[in-house]
Parts: sequence; structure tokens; C-alpha cells
Amino acid sequence: MPETLPDEVVKLLDTMIVRAPLGALLGLELVDAHEDEVRVRLPYREAVTTLGDTVHGGALSALVDATATASFWASPSIAPGSRGTTIGFSINFVSAARGQDVVATARVRRRGREVSTGEVSVADASGREVAVALVTYKLSPPT
Repeated sequence: MPETLPDEVVKLLDTMIVRAPLGALLGLELVDAHEDEVRVRLPYREAVTTLGDTVHGGALSALVDATATASFWASPSIAPGSRGTTIGFSINFVSAARGQDVVATARVRRRGREVSTGEVSVADASGREVAVALVTYKLSPPT
């Protein structure tokens, strides 16, 4: 099981990444966070749908990006003042997310000096996987 994070790191993940302006607009919620692993919920509501009760792929992509970003920052070894950005992103929608909350789980696969890679799985409330993604992230120390 991944290591528990200090409270100040969890607070940073929640306030600066998950509930950043886009995350707040989408209603993203931090479910839990451990070192190199984060889970974030996108609550279902009509505002995030595309057709009928189908969750929009753009909303799912934003969920994936926010969750992956949080996982890359989910380490007590990240120096204050570091900067980061997503530099690569590939997502596959494997099933429609329809009429229910979805939860993304992101895990860091490889943490490099500045460039890291991770994987994200998105599942609906019944546990059915609806999307998978690979994310590459650059996290630079303060200059």
C-alpha cells in the first residue's frame, strides 16, 4: 500500500490542483491521496454531459489530467516552489460513462529527475472502467 502523505501535501493537492478553477467548475472532489497515487471523483450532473446522460469526453479528460497531476505532486519530496506541467497525454474511452459519478485513480509509474510517467483508470460507480490514460508530466525544481 502506498505511503500516507503529510497533511500539508494533501491540502496542496486538494486546493491547488483538484479544486483549481477548472476542477471547481467541474465539481471535482479529492477522494484519497497517498504517495504517488491519487483518486478524484467527478460527480455526475447534467452540466458535464454531451448527449442524454453520457458524460462528455472532455470532462473525463479534465478529470484524468487533474488526477494525474495530483499524483505527480503526491510526494513529500517535492520542493516548495517547484513547477509542473502535463507534456503528454493519451486517453482511450473504453465504455460510456452514463448517469453516475466517475472516479479516476492515478498512479505514478516512473518518477524521473524532471519527467515522470503515470497511468490513470476511470471507473463508474459500479466499478466498470470507462477510460484509461497514460500521462507524461514535467516537474521542475525551483530555480
